[in-house]
Amino acid sequence: MSRYRYLIIILLVAIGFGSAFLSGYFLRAYFEDATYELPILNQAFDIFINHSFLELPGSRALEYGMIRGMLQASGDPYAIFLEPVQHELESNSLQGSFGGIGVELTLSSEGNIVVFPIANSPAHQAGIQDGDRLISVGDLQIGPTTSIDEINAAIRGPIGDRVKVIVSRKPDFTPIEFQIPRQEIHLPSVTWRIDPDNPTVGIVNPQVIAESTPGEILNAIQELKAKGATHFVIDLRDNGGGLLTAGVETARLFLDDGIIMEQQYRGEEIETFAVNVAGPLRDIPLVVLVNQSTASSAEIIAGSIQHHDRGLLIGEPTFGKDSIQLIFDLEDDSSLHVTAAKWWFPGNTVNISENGLQPDVLVTASDSDSDLIMKIAIQSLLEQP
Repeated sequence: MSRYRYLIIILLVAIGFGSAFLSGYFLRAYFEDATYELPILNQAFDIFINHSFLELPGSRALEYGMIRGMLQASGDPYAIFLEPVQHELESNSLQGSFGGIGVELTLSSEGNIVVFPIANSPAHQAGIQDGDRLISVGDLQIGPTTSIDEINAAIRGPIGDRVKVIVSRKPDFTPIEFQIPRQEIHLPSVTWRIDPDNPTVGIVNPQVIAESTPGEILNAIQELKAKGATHFVIDLRDNGGGLLTAGVETARLFLDDGIIMEQQYRGEEIETFAVNVAGPLRDIPLVVLVNQSTASSAEIIAGSIQHHDRGLLIGEPTFGKDSIQLIFDLEDDSSLHVTAAKWWFPGNTVNISENGLQPDVLVTASDSDSDLIMKIAIQSLLEQP
């Protein structure tokens, strides 16, 4: 799996998808204290309607543009708006699974969307073949301007439902229709491997902090141990974060006891997240790799390991994001991410928003040796007593 990152500043520390009640509470509390009248906006709208040579876009496009303008005016760099397609794909990423048919899509040199079914997937079992050209998915007709994100969103849906897929196939490219049932498709958030030059070193690479990440990391360590690994590198470089709760649960894997982090919503009491039961990975030798794109819940993992002297941080200072976003689902399946809280490490000894986490071993990767950080990390790891 590639290091593709899901909207690195956007997908940072979200509480999760069951926050509708909490989200509504904060919205109501905010607007009870503030009354907004928008006479200038209404005046500008009337002027444009009556005098513009160009026609206004549709009402949905207008609403989306106004929402983005509101967020820009707020000055919050982490408050963002996602249209339905992007929101669905983000949700899938953070949940770690989705209802789909098991295909990979690529754009051919002729400009066609080409399908490659995963072995034993619903698409493969239905008869989709490598290289089939995609014509339509459900009601979505595939054209030159159709994005792969739009197609993926159309393919995905409730598990058990059938989706109509029409493809064309060589040599005559006659359309062929399939009705394919969706099944649960897992979206791994973690990859792992044995270092080729050091067979006792296992490298674990969480690529996003999703709901499934703690379990995937535990499984990865167990598989690496079975292959002979005794020392471990947790590579959080370019990990922009994800779910706060998953970050806390991941940190708990490696710690024996103590406080992981604290958070506070406006007008609320401080909430403390601690280790209640010693983690199953509390004794493994490890180092953690970080860089300037390590952010948010990935920083919670790295910082808690450093704060408890559990392992060395190696690499570059991290991004430095100490805010928490709530995800609001809107009625058209778009979403709004709003900064609602701040978090910090116990004792507030580290203000990561100013300088990020500072590595114990500072290493700046150069173009001539992109693996320098990894080499130094493995050397440091093997030299540990």
